[in-house]
Amino acid sequence: MDPMNISTPRYLVSFDVRQLPQRFTDVLIIGSGLAGLRAALAVSKKQQVIVLTKPENIQYSNSDRAQGGIASVLDPTDQFEKHIEDTLIAGADLCDREVVNRVVKEGPRRIAEMIEMGTHFDQHADGSLELGREGGHRMNRVAHAKGDQTGHELIQTVIAQSNAAKNIHVHAQCYVIDLLTFEGRCVGALVHDSAFGKMVYWAKQTILATGGIGQLYRETTNSPIATGDGIAMALRAGAKLKDMEFVQFHPTVLYVAGSSRSLITEAVRGEGAYLIDKNGHRFMPEYDERAELAPRDIVSRSIATQMLKTNSATVFLTMAHKDPELIRHRFPGIAAICARFGIDITKDPIPVRPGAHYMMGGVAVDMEGRTNVPGLWAIGETSCTGLHGANRLASNSLLEALVYGVSAGVGASQAAARIPDEKHLKVLPLAHDTESSYDPMLHLQDFTNSLKSLMWRNAGVKRSSEMLGEGLETLQQWQRYTFNGEQNDTVGWDLQNMLTVSMLVMQAALLREETRGGHTRVDFPERAEKWRRHITFQRNENGSIQLGMEEMKKKK
Repeated sequence: MDPMNISTPRYLVSFDVRQLPQRFTDVLIIGSGLAGLRAALAVSKKQQVIVLTKPENIQYSNSDRAQGGIASVLDPTDQFEKHIEDTLIAGADLCDREVVNRVVKEGPRRIAEMIEMGTHFDQHADGSLELGREGGHRMNRVAHAKGDQTGHELIQTVIAQSNAAKNIHVHAQCYVIDLLTFEGRCVGALVHDSAFGKMVYWAKQTILATGGIGQLYRETTNSPIATGDGIAMALRAGAKLKDMEFVQFHPTVLYVAGSSRSLITEAVRGEGAYLIDKNGHRFMPEYDERAELAPRDIVSRSIATQMLKTNSATVFLTMAHKDPELIRHRFPGIAAICARFGIDITKDPIPVRPGAHYMMGGVAVDMEGRTNVPGLWAIGETSCTGLHGANRLASNSLLEALVYGVSAGVGASQAAARIPDEKHLKVLPLAHDTESSYDPMLHLQDFTNSLKSLMWRNAGVKRSSEMLGEGLETLQQWQRYTFNGEQNDTVGWDLQNMLTVSMLVMQAALLREETRGGHTRVDFPERAEKWRRHITFQRNENGSIQLGMEEMKKKK
């Protein structure tokens, strides 16, 4: 298809590698969430691994915030075929069945490895795993830890293992500005270190594990670091992106004036919580026969419709009909957060509304996590593996992080071993020069807030041609002066990455004239068979973004 009216520079800043401090490693991993650290642990102990993390604290990631748990076939009464089918149904006929089969069947082994490493999942008195149920699952198959702190427990495990590994070195407060390429191959990254400024990290193989794009939206469950950096820098380096229109909006985000938005895990509804409107009416049975246990896209749309019907800013979750002791035991984290605002979750309704939660699209990868750019891999929420299709089944993301973390770590390790040190250590004369610096009158934080509001309003839970067209026109106008010069700090680079990814989400959403999974078009409310295909983006050498279509594999 013809190039769109969207372009992006190859590099965000000027640099000359001959004038910068340099480091060398076998495998470079960008991101310290569950996928990134699991990949680091899968690399051969004979090779050096450097993990770069954006925040000061390695623990600070979306993985750490994951409450509900990790889905897998762990009960003798469950079957792989049931988990596979549940995933395919949630994915709205856009999943890669081969990937789904692989991830589901590999899941129990990867979870067993985490237990061997020291992860403590909640257990019954007889030692068997406590397994919860979430929306879209027909069986109880969600393993959880410390009630609603599963992500935290998993992250603590891989952090401890990484700290003990002599070949793994974590560098915190390192902002990766761009991936470096030479003759079409990824050779490392240009990094801004908080202490030393710009640096070059040369790597035989590079793995992107930078998380999602939740901070593009005003209402989100994501940590402040989820600004789409990995997706944007991969695009600039020539990687193919796929399914950018599919953003999952979690139905139940705590909505209290003056508070940061906190996730209320789907496991709450799995334990029997009801959704009620401001009049105390339980409305979900009117929208879907599965009621509160319908997939997330259906529940989010239903909540948005009910808020409009009742002219209210929220709906409410209630567990007042459940055993208080069971609720406190199962959800201690949520109970503590709500208590700070005077809400007792065992008897008080919890005000909630949808918020941006998870990105199904991202950097297109193969079965092992390779991108189309030699030397570059992508895993976790940064990647688009084909597992989730148009809508992620609850608690499949941590499972994907483990499965692809291992495969990419092993694959990158093997690929790095085939590259001789003398070739790797050759310093390349890479350099780039921008034409000007940015206009100091540009108020970056105000611009960022405006972008987040625009995305929430024009490309949120419900979308239309009019709103998407208007939003895309605004983004294109903003792009003309935001990229007209070099930003000089992390706020500016974040904004440029967010603007790039926002335009792709908006463009893909405008093009897909149907409702499927996490993508809801009020002007095209039905699913259309002709749209059972993927929308792709890739940067041309002249900087323009090429739009493409990728047909789905034929059903077997």
